[in-house]
Amino acid sequence: MNHIVVPAIINLDVKGPVISRHVYGHFAEHLGRCIYGGFYVGEDSDLPNAGGIRLDVVDALRALNIPNLRWPGGCFADEYHWKDGIGPKDQRPVMVNTHWGNVEENNHFGTHEFMALCELLGAEPYISGNVGSGTVQEMSDWVEYLTREGDSPMVRLRKANGRDEPWRVRFWGLGNEAWGCGGHMTAQQYAAEARRYGTYCRDHGGNRLYRVAAGANSDDYAWTETLMKTLGDLGCAYRPQPFYQALSLHYYTIPGTWDDKGDATVFDTDDYYRTMVQAARVDELLTGHSTVMDCYDPGRNVGLVLDEWGTWWNVEPGTNPGFLYQQNTLRDALVAGLHFDIFHRHAGRLVMANIAQTVNVLQAMILTDPDSGALVLTPTYHVFEMNKAHQDAASLRVDIPSGVPGREVGTATLRTVSVSASRKDGRVLVSMSNLDAGEAVDVELDLRGGAVTDVHARILTADRPQAHNTPETPDAVAPRTHQQVTATAAGLRVHLPAHSFVTVQGRLA
Repeated sequence: MNHIVVPAIINLDVKGPVISRHVYGHFAEHLGRCIYGGFYVGEDSDLPNAGGIRLDVVDALRALNIPNLRWPGGCFADEYHWKDGIGPKDQRPVMVNTHWGNVEENNHFGTHEFMALCELLGAEPYISGNVGSGTVQEMSDWVEYLTREGDSPMVRLRKANGRDEPWRVRFWGLGNEAWGCGGHMTAQQYAAEARRYGTYCRDHGGNRLYRVAAGANSDDYAWTETLMKTLGDLGCAYRPQPFYQALSLHYYTIPGTWDDKGDATVFDTDDYYRTMVQAARVDELLTGHSTVMDCYDPGRNVGLVLDEWGTWWNVEPGTNPGFLYQQNTLRDALVAGLHFDIFHRHAGRLVMANIAQTVNVLQAMILTDPDSGALVLTPTYHVFEMNKAHQDAASLRVDIPSGVPGREVGTATLRTVSVSASRKDGRVLVSMSNLDAGEAVDVELDLRGGAVTDVHARILTADRPQAHNTPETPDAVAPRTHQQVTATAAGLRVHLPAHSFVTVQGRLA
């Protein structure tokens, strides 16, 4: 059978910006069963745990080389008061999670438990502070409690709670979605707050904070410009003030409406293509916000952090609508693969990204069954695992001179082939997605400036985009060795079946 052939040129000897490992970051909010029943099952659980932290979840995430974990929110962060979550658990006050289900929480998972989780994961903590309902002193005290050594009121409090040595916590979010659930502020209001909070979140000892200002929603470029103006003047002599070191951005892939986002597993081909068009829009948004930032910061000293991204569907029938529990199909995995290709192209500005969310919420890596305790790895999990060699690798530019095949989807054109590549430690990784729901394609990799040996390819696909994993069929969508890769005079020819994600890895000769 003849297939469309797409030639792609990769210059192996021309390194681009390094792809930060932190764009493979994760997000864990006090929402539904992400923390309680996901990461944290309590010390009395029959499931293997360390201090209540579920160990099979830890093992699964360690296999991804998880680089960071954002916590405690999300919207929850701006109603969370950290001192309620320290000290003896039986003395911690119960709080109401007003954003997500109006449920009561016992605060058994707090600062020390989160830091223990990060240590088990080998991940850097990324803490979102409370700007919406908190105070400057509250966040300043939290930084001191976690990171200061010597003697001070917060150091003494930490030691009284069983931790003598400080932790290293670089990443701090100055609130979350200040334009919405984080306070419904204007850009000007929030910019003033970010300057104030950034000032009093201090560097203690050798711990240097990387402060992330709560940035824009989707295409609100004016919000980004306001925050950039707050850091300094327009022009090439731009030297940013040290109030914050990065701006965040939030963008979710929602092909339906806010009130009816669509079903996670029941969808047709038109729904599938609309989803891919919305996912591809993240390239436009990263380009737009980066362009605004470039005007003020041509040296790219200020980072861009996409700390909430992913698909958002209607909740699964019969589940609490405030818990945002959804299944995860091959379609979600292809959304993730497309996002990562785009992230790699924006490596010069994009310093971190955090999928929403890690366990049991939205586009999760892991689903846990509340009755049987079974753990399921989602198709999206497998994309993270297949792509992990891109972390901290030098990006390689991919040129497709004849153009990429496309499909008309409403008024948009979806480019149905996506490719990215990187090199590190003498090895090359090429990631490819065929987003066409029905047609296969061959990609001919023209590898210049070097040769690749010891080639190994893997594929993630299924008979249909709706395929997903369950406790009964945990490997319905799982990676396997891909045999349809052949050597050519110029490099490699890789066959991509319809709706498939493929990685090819090899050694630089």
